[in-house]
Amino acid sequence: METFTSKTAVNPDIESGNMSREELSQLDLSDPKILDSIVLGKQEYAKGILMSLVFTAIAIFVFFVPITFNGKSGQIPFGIIYNTVQGILGNVGLGIVALVITGNALASIYGKYVAKEGKIYDYYSNDSSFHPILYSVGAIFIVTFFLNTVFGIAAPEMIIGERTGQMVIPPVVYGVACIILVGAIFVPFLIDYGFIDFLGIILEPLMRPLFKTPGKSAVDAVASFVGSASMAVIITSRMYKSNNYTERESSVVATCFSAVSVGYAMLMIGTAGLGEKFALVYFSAFVMAFIIAGIMTRIPPLSRKADKYYNGRLQTEEERQEAKLKIGPSMVKVGVSRAAKRAYISGNILGRIKESVADGVKVIPKVITLLCAVGTTGMILLEYTEIFTWIGYAFYPLLKLLNIPDAIHVGPSMIAGITDPFLPILVIADKVSIMSEASRYFICVVAMVQIIYVAETAVVIITTGLKLKFKELMVIFLERTIIAMFIGALFMHIIF
Repeated sequence: METFTSKTAVNPDIESGNMSREELSQLDLSDPKILDSIVLGKQEYAKGILMSLVFTAIAIFVFFVPITFNGKSGQIPFGIIYNTVQGILGNVGLGIVALVITGNALASIYGKYVAKEGKIYDYYSNDSSFHPILYSVGAIFIVTFFLNTVFGIAAPEMIIGERTGQMVIPPVVYGVACIILVGAIFVPFLIDYGFIDFLGIILEPLMRPLFKTPGKSAVDAVASFVGSASMAVIITSRMYKSNNYTERESSVVATCFSAVSVGYAMLMIGTAGLGEKFALVYFSAFVMAFIIAGIMTRIPPLSRKADKYYNGRLQTEEERQEAKLKIGPSMVKVGVSRAAKRAYISGNILGRIKESVADGVKVIPKVITLLCAVGTTGMILLEYTEIFTWIGYAFYPLLKLLNIPDAIHVGPSMIAGITDPFLPILVIADKVSIMSEASRYFICVVAMVQIIYVAETAVVIITTGLKLKFKELMVIFLERTIIAMFIGALFMHIIF
C-alpha cells in the first residue's frame, strides 16, 4: 500500500507519516495547510501531475473549448453531448422525466404527510408543507404535456401552448435533467483533480480583493458564460459540499456568476432584433455582471453569510490572505504542488464519477419537478394575465429618471426576468419594430445579469443545498435588477 509523509505538524496524524491514500482522503483537504503538509514521493508526485494534466485537459475541452459541430461554430462539447442525449432519447426521455416528476409528487405526499421515519421521510424532511402541492402541480403539467405530445390527447392550451409548456418543459425541465446527469459524469474531471487548486492560487489576487471569493470561483463564472447557468450552480454546490467554498463564498458565486450562456444570449439578443450587435450587447452584459458582483458581495444578504465550510470549519484569516502570495514562480509552484496532491489522493476517476452521478440522481426529482411547476406557472401568468404589466409600472419612475426610451414598454420586462431570462424579451417581442435600439439593448443587458431566475437558477440553488432561502433570493433579484438598471442605463447612453 502506498504511503505518504508530512513536513509540518498541522495535523498529528499526518505528522506521524505512513498514511494510505484512503486515510488521507478522509482528511479535510479544503484546509490549504493540511494539503500543503502532505509530501508525496517522486513517483507518486509525477503520477499526480500526470493525472491532473490529463483530467484537467479533458475538463477544459468538455466545458470551455468551442468547436465546430454539424456546420455550427462556437459549440461547447458539453452542450453538444447533453443536447445529443436529449435528442436520442426523444419522447422516451420525456416519458422518463414525466415518471420521475409524478413519482416525486406522490413520494413527497407520503414522505411529508404519512411517513414518520425512513429514507423517503428523510429525503423530504427539509421541505415545507407547501412543497408537495408544488410537486403535484408540476406532475399535472408534465403528464398533461406528455400525453398531448406523444399520444395527441387534447389538453388545455394554457398548459401545452407554444409560449407556456412548450417553452418550459422540453428546453428547461427535460434539458436540465440531461444537464445534471451528463454534468455529473464530467464535473469530477473539473474539480477533483487539481484544476481548481491551481487556478485558485493563480487567480486569488484578482478574485479575492474584487469579489471576496477564492480564485477558483473563476471556474464557475467561465462555466456559466460559455456553457450553462444551471451547470454553474451545480458546480458551485459540489464545490461547497466538498469544502472548497464557504457558505458566503458559495452564495456569492451562485448568485453573481451563474450568468446566461453565450448560446442562450444569442437567442435573446436575436429575438430582440439586435443580432448584428451581438458582440456589443454580450460584452456589455459580461462587464456588467462583474461590476454587479463586486457590489453585491458587499451588501446584505450576501455580506451577512457565514465564512463557514460545509463541514462546519470556520475559514481562517490566513486562508483569506492567500491573495497576498507573491505573484510569480512561487505562486505557480504552490499551485502545481496542490494540483498534484489533490489528483493523486482523488485516485480512481470511476469512483469519483460514481459518487457524482449518485449525488445528481438525488437532486434531479426535486429540481425538475419545481422547474416544471414554477416555470410553467410563470409562463401562464405572463401569457394570460396582466400581473407583470401591473408590477412593471413600479419601475416606471426609475426608468423615466434614467431617461430610458419606451419606458412604458420596458417596465414589464424588468420584473418578467424573475421567471426566466427569455421572458423580458418575449414581453416586447411584438413591439420590436416600434421600440428603439437603445431600449431593446437596455432590456437585453438587464435580463442577462438578473441571474435569479425562478424557472431555472433559483430552483437549482435551493434544491442543491446551498445556504440561501427563497426570500433571500427574491431580495437579491431586486437588488441586482436595480443596480443593473443604473449601470445598463449608463452603458446605453454612452453607446447610443
